[in-house]
Amino acid sequence: MLVIPAKNHNIETIKKALIPHIGKTVKIKHNLGRNKFETYEAKIIKIYNCVFLIELIKNKSIKSFSYADIITKTIKIYE
Repeated sequence: MLVIPAKNHNIETIKKALIPHIGKTVKIKHNLGRNKFETYEAKIIKIYNCVFLIELIKNKSIKSFSYADIITKTIKIYE
């Protein structure tokens, strides 16, 4: 199930949708272009004004994504 539904959204609605998932495990599908995808199992650890941070379950590294990545459908977040 998508955490952020595919409808009209802006940064504020995306933040509100992500807040209940802080600390929970989610799956993130990252579109790298040219039909290349990476899938991460991660925890959302922090939400900032322009970006949010995730911690990968596999190797405990931290990645950041912007809310624009969700709007442009570069990433999709699943429960």
